[in-house]
Amino acid sequence: MITLQKPEMLMFDLHCHSLFSDGELIPSELIRRVEILGYKAIAITDHIDSSNFDFIIPRLIKAAKDINRYSSTKLIPGVEITHVHPDLIAPLAKESRYLGADILICHGESIVEPVCPGTNRAAIEADIDILAHPGLISKEDVKLAARNGTFLEISGRKGHSFTNGHVAKLAKAHGAKLIINSDAHAPDDFMSAERARKVGLGAGLNSEEVESIYEVAWNWVRSL
Repeated sequence: MITLQKPEMLMFDLHCHSLFSDGELIPSELIRRVEILGYKAIAITDHIDSSNFDFIIPRLIKAAKDINRYSSTKLIPGVEITHVHPDLIAPLAKESRYLGADILICHGESIVEPVCPGTNRAAIEADIDILAHPGLISKEDVKLAARNGTFLEISGRKGHSFTNGHVAKLAKAHGAKLIINSDAHAPDDFMSAERARKVGLGAGLNSEEVESIYEVAWNWVRSL
């Protein structure tokens, strides 16, 4: 009897943290951990505000230049704009992009952390790529995300994941792009491809929708 091998699932993650902010690993170890898990790419998106963005970005770019010479997992340098006033998001995003961050994330209005009201809207209006854990995001903001091409995150992180179903439902209704990320801070936070798919299914998506999320996001990642 011929046994058909299960096709390998594409896996990458565009939201995690190193010890440049509140993660536990240096970039080299972080990359090696996910390389063993079969990741094709990962973005290190450390927390920034105006105090540290110009310190973190050049160092992640340098790490990516060195690591990508040898690793089968592509390291993408990015940042997560975190807990800054909504009026500061757009200028900080512009400066971060100028310094060379390839992926810009903004820390959204998660129900478990007290960011300023209006953060979701300000982030979508700014030059960001991904709105992380946007909590009980409004229908109007989801529509704006759809128009601007902003990815809305389905989070694998406890607490932030409480509103995944709400985010997925509105995104499907209004045509906004979704992305599944771990928001990993420690080695055990990184998800296998199978677990990440289950996070998507748990948010109310079907298998075809989950795979479509990965296909759309991967086409973008390959362009970076």
